[in-house]
Amino acid sequence: MKFRRHKLAETYQQVHKSGRRHLYRRPYLLPLFGLFLGVVIVAGVLVTHKGHTLHPTNSHVVFLYDKGSRQTLDTRASTVGDLLAKMPLNLQPQDVVEPAKNTLIVEDNFRVNIYRARPVTVVDGGVKTVTLTAQKSPRVVATDAGVKVYPEDTVSFTPGSIKENIIGEKVTIDRATPVLLNLYGTPITVRTHTKTVANLLAEKQIKVASDDTVLPSSNTPITTNLQVFLVRNGVQIVTAEEAIAPPTQIIQDSSLSFGTTVVRQAGAAGKRTVTYQIETKNGVEASRTVIQQVVTLEPVPQIIARGSTVDISGNRTGVMASAGISSSDYGYVNYVISRESNWNPASLNGAGCAGLGQACPGAKLAASCPAWQVDAVCQLHYFTGYASRYGGWGGAYNFWLSHGWW
Repeated sequence: MKFRRHKLAETYQQVHKSGRRHLYRRPYLLPLFGLFLGVVIVAGVLVTHKGHTLHPTNSHVVFLYDKGSRQTLDTRASTVGDLLAKMPLNLQPQDVVEPAKNTLIVEDNFRVNIYRARPVTVVDGGVKTVTLTAQKSPRVVATDAGVKVYPEDTVSFTPGSIKENIIGEKVTIDRATPVLLNLYGTPITVRTHTKTVANLLAEKQIKVASDDTVLPSSNTPITTNLQVFLVRNGVQIVTAEEAIAPPTQIIQDSSLSFGTTVVRQAGAAGKRTVTYQIETKNGVEASRTVIQQVVTLEPVPQIIARGSTVDISGNRTGVMASAGISSSDYGYVNYVISRESNWNPASLNGAGCAGLGQACPGAKLAASCPAWQVDAVCQLHYFTGYASRYGGWGGAYNFWLSHGWW
């Protein structure tokens, strides 16, 4: 046993001397080993901070909804289109994918919906047009089927019936009646669902002054292409046409991830005819007064569906909770941070903007968080202070929606 211990000690000394000679001959190995060890330690901190595991930034969990079922996918696809291109979905041209295929996938539990086209019958008076569509707006369905629809027409989904020989959904168009309105010598066409001339004037907010004449009488029933005259004698009248910007209608949709937006119906500008009474002096216009403003074409609203489902992975909620962020703000924080850095604490862009929220310059973040590359919680404290310039994370989210940055 003594001899064996002696031999082992002698062998250890030889290996130790040999190792030292190896290091003396190759002194660069020691700093390289230290650098490697440092990288391993930093990577470990980046992956786990205060017990909260961060998901790899180039891979995301996606929920794909199709034909009434949900698939959970772990994907490295950068956009919705990239994801779908790798799957045997057999999409048809009439199918609808929400959000759009160019939408970036920058967060976990991201929702992608596929709406399969189904037969819909568009009923326009006595004319029926069958179309294959996945659209949700009845006006868009009718337009895509090649049916001309005016803004004043009422378009709605209604169930079909065997009596009508319509199986499935039906889009019904209730046409507005066109009326030829002559406004102080200017002919314009308006459309209405009203029943009498008096109702028409009230709907279009046409004010009849004491020196105005309306023909035919106010109780005349509205018929197709009825001519209605509004006359004012003895004064100079001019008219001008103005555009009316389309309004935007926001609807909350729980089938989409929080903050995701989809245009369900494109807006269209309307038209307004403005009538002026001209006052002249020595044959030169001295002033003009607005006496009528008539909407001749109603604007079509743009309908935008905005996702309302907040479904954030537990690793990120854990980091936000450690940073003292209110759970009511999780959706806002996740939206902004996902798009700024993809939740990579060490993110640094070419302009020197750094961290989860891309502080510019990065030195500002480093001053508050010396270990910013690995300290996600400290960073969220810092960026919560930054969000206060917008009134909080909700305001920062709204600013990001309209500007694409914060």
